[in-house]
Amino acid sequence: MACFFRRKIAAKLAEALQQSDDAFIPVLTVIPVLKKQQSADFRLSLGTLRSNGILPSSGEIQLQTENLVAQLKPDSVVEDITAGHGLINFRVNRSLLAEKLLEPFAEGESHNFGLNSKLLDTLKRGTTLVEFSSPNIAKKFHAGHLRSTIIGNFIANLKQSLGNNVIRMNYLGDWGMQFGLLGAGFSRFGCTEKLKENPLQHLFEIYVQTNKEAEQNEDIKRAAKDFFRQLEQHESQAMSLWQQFREITVNEYKHIYKRLGIHFDVYGGESFHQDQAQEVVQELQSLGLLKISDKGTGVVDLSPNGVMSNICTLHRSDGTTLYITRDIAAAISRKEKYSFDEMIYVTDKSQENHFNQLFQILLQMGNSWANRCRHVSFGLVKGMKTRTGEVVFLEDVLDEAQARMLHNMNQSNTTKELENPEDVAEKVGMSALIVQDFKGPLQSDYKFDWDRMLQAQGDTGVFLQYTHARLCSLIQRNEGVETNTFNPSCLSDQTGITVLQHLLRYDEVLYQSHQDLQPKHLVNFLLKLSHFIASAHRELPVKGSPPHVAQARLRLFKGARSVLASGMRILGITPVQKM
Repeated sequence: MACFFRRKIAAKLAEALQQSDDAFIPVLTVIPVLKKQQSADFRLSLGTLRSNGILPSSGEIQLQTENLVAQLKPDSVVEDITAGHGLINFRVNRSLLAEKLLEPFAEGESHNFGLNSKLLDTLKRGTTLVEFSSPNIAKKFHAGHLRSTIIGNFIANLKQSLGNNVIRMNYLGDWGMQFGLLGAGFSRFGCTEKLKENPLQHLFEIYVQTNKEAEQNEDIKRAAKDFFRQLEQHESQAMSLWQQFREITVNEYKHIYKRLGIHFDVYGGESFHQDQAQEVVQELQSLGLLKISDKGTGVVDLSPNGVMSNICTLHRSDGTTLYITRDIAAAISRKEKYSFDEMIYVTDKSQENHFNQLFQILLQMGNSWANRCRHVSFGLVKGMKTRTGEVVFLEDVLDEAQARMLHNMNQSNTTKELENPEDVAEKVGMSALIVQDFKGPLQSDYKFDWDRMLQAQGDTGVFLQYTHARLCSLIQRNEGVETNTFNPSCLSDQTGITVLQHLLRYDEVLYQSHQDLQPKHLVNFLLKLSHFIASAHRELPVKGSPPHVAQARLRLFKGARSVLASGMRILGITPVQKM
């Protein structure tokens, strides 16, 4: 595997420069491969060695490069070492490349390929808490929550695959003044029958109607404030109605998460931290951090020179707490309960200031672990429409993706006879949604495009699924070919070598994804792999080839399929075997 070659090259460098092997593992990079072009496999930048203090930063860099190359002798593993301007390129033995890289696939699938790499050993592991999705109770799952849900799931999957203990938390918006409106509105506009038939739709309609009426009617505003105060004081009637709304909503959400292939370890919520939020206010007071404004609200001054230019409100003048107060309480409670090593919040970029304030206040309170809390933000999705118009609810998007995909599959000549075409269409439609979302930087807004997203050719989730299903079919058709017997020298064609060179990069791509928590690295790696597989499928036939050649090629295709499936699962995509 890649780690075998990385270790061998690192050992050579360590011997020449009298350093530990470990110093070179993170700075050796795999050279991205281009179709049909021969290239070396690993690269070392002397600029990196200089900045790391391994080499002196003075002197002519090209001369330094050539001097180091002169000390590094090729051998049976590294057969060619060349100097570029400030770069050293290493080309490994082609037969050994095939042997080592495809070794794990002798028995079929290998879910650990690339994960036991020396490069990934340099990462810190521990308990990671990921808070994502976090929709609001008593409202249908809004399409806007899709990004938080799939991005958070990717981060949780990635961290878990790299050996972390991951806690997936859904922190529901189940408290606050909107429940005052809903509680006051339900007594006026609620209908028990409608609540049974279509619970979230009915609650959504009540909320919209109450909100509209409250604009002109002071009585409804007062009733809403009164209901929320009853909740804060735990009055039984208000609490019972709130509990009913919460249970209805969680059950409805679980149905959608099942469609998305996502699970949570914990369903938390703001309501869990209402009492602790009052304790936070008292602690801030005792630390001298809480000030009372002219309006009677409790605020913390976050400006660097104490001139109140950047204040954060922690409680209203009537003493009720706010979202950020409950977030502070939730963070402290989670640290005590789960002893996490890092906590990651996944929300849209409009909340960046909220999380900056949250982390600052936690630090001011003496919680040094707040430095290990991180906000992963993302941009907006624009133009998400179904055939019936603007999308509001996520289920509409999932239904539309499934329906369109099913239509496309029915039009295709290559569609196989499927036992459950609706299920396949659901999975492929979901992968199309995920890949369209993940191709670019998360911070960017992007324009939603049904037609481009569902194309079978091009850089789409459909293309990934098609490639995986095609490999499954190829392997199934050649079941009689023995792959335990494997002659790596039979994979000397450039098309096969290109696939192998690309697989070398897998651990590096996972490392890069871990560093910035951006799924685009993995998406682009898998799309490129799929293009290389398409060429290999055309040019390296298994059927009709001599047995030893067929065996080697089938091993290559098995390895490629396994890595493709592993990468797709990390992204949150369920690979299909037929389509």
